[in-house]
Amino acid sequence: MSSFSRRHVLATGAGTAVGIGAFGASAGTAAASSAKSRRTGGREETRTLDELYRAALAEGGKLVVYAGGDTPTQQDGTKAAFRDRFPEIDLTLIVDYSKYHDVRVDNQLATDTLVPDVVQFQTLHDFDRWKQQGRLLHYKPAGFSKVYDAFKDPQGAWVATGAIAFSFMYDTAAVGSKTPLTPLDLVDAKWKGKIASSYPHDDDAVLYLYALYARTYGWDWVAGFAAQGVQFGRGSNSPGDAVFGGQKTIGVGTAGSAVGSSPVTFAIEAGHPFMAWGQRTAILEEAKNSTAAKLFLNWQLSTEMQNGSFNGWSVRTDVTPPASLKPIWKYADANVDGFPRFMADRAAVERWKQTFALYFGEVKGDPTPGWLGLHPGA
Repeated sequence: MSSFSRRHVLATGAGTAVGIGAFGASAGTAAASSAKSRRTGGREETRTLDELYRAALAEGGKLVVYAGGDTPTQQDGTKAAFRDRFPEIDLTLIVDYSKYHDVRVDNQLATDTLVPDVVQFQTLHDFDRWKQQGRLLHYKPAGFSKVYDAFKDPQGAWVATGAIAFSFMYDTAAVGSKTPLTPLDLVDAKWKGKIASSYPHDDDAVLYLYALYARTYGWDWVAGFAAQGVQFGRGSNSPGDAVFGGQKTIGVGTAGSAVGSSPVTFAIEAGHPFMAWGQRTAILEEAKNSTAAKLFLNWQLSTEMQNGSFNGWSVRTDVTPPASLKPIWKYADANVDGFPRFMADRAAVERWKQTFALYFGEVKGDPTPGWLGLHPGA
């Protein structure tokens, strides 16, 4: 273990006057070394998954993860795979919109009622803020050095464990053309009434995608799209559900995969914008189950898990994507570097949200993960 949580330091009295008095300069050196380790993240983890598993069981065998997402069951595959690999760990994984999870964590910290050990969100700006506040455990899981540089904090405060892309998708057979659709085609009158979209002013990743469209094609494009009778819904899963379910031909503002054959085409045509990012994951400094949290990060970053990503993209530079794909950061139109900057400017984000509300109307409907309250998973 390369660093210790604040809880551990307080519990053991490390660095107190008693400790320094008892052990002299060596204790002071150890304390300084521990503080430096917390700042830098120390060396990359060398323990195997099985060694971490045994250590996590000795710690108590529990783990709570808050994950950003759209439906309560969206992470069921992750839970099942983790439990299959580490059956004795009592894993609780709670899915909610990242914009609710982040303030939930802030409130829990403010009231000394923290529930999760691990946070895995698309609200990238929160991780920079939490790092500055000393809320994140600096830790470098195995494979950290192989993660694309923009997808990790140099000191190990956070690391992206998944690469996600948002664009639009369409029913390949229903479109029927050999020429791939581009965002410019979405304002063609023949698609009126045949488009579903998640609200851009309800999800910051979808918001950034729409901001890219507005910047690239202009506000006339936005006005034309607003006139298409679009079925807007909450949750970035909703457009994909509408297309795969046969209710709509086109779905905008949703995750997808460009791997292999599918009845649905995920649009990433050169010369037209889409967006992608590394989903940041971190261990909270006050985590009750820090060793199990480390196990989770190491497992997520393992080559086995990265090779099995649903969309074929990995956060690691040493994992080769399928032949039809490039690493996500090599797509200039994916705007990988732009999304963190966009998320950091919260005043601009609010202006974009309210402007799109003028074009598309206010957000309607209950949150798709349900209402989870202050302390889910407690």
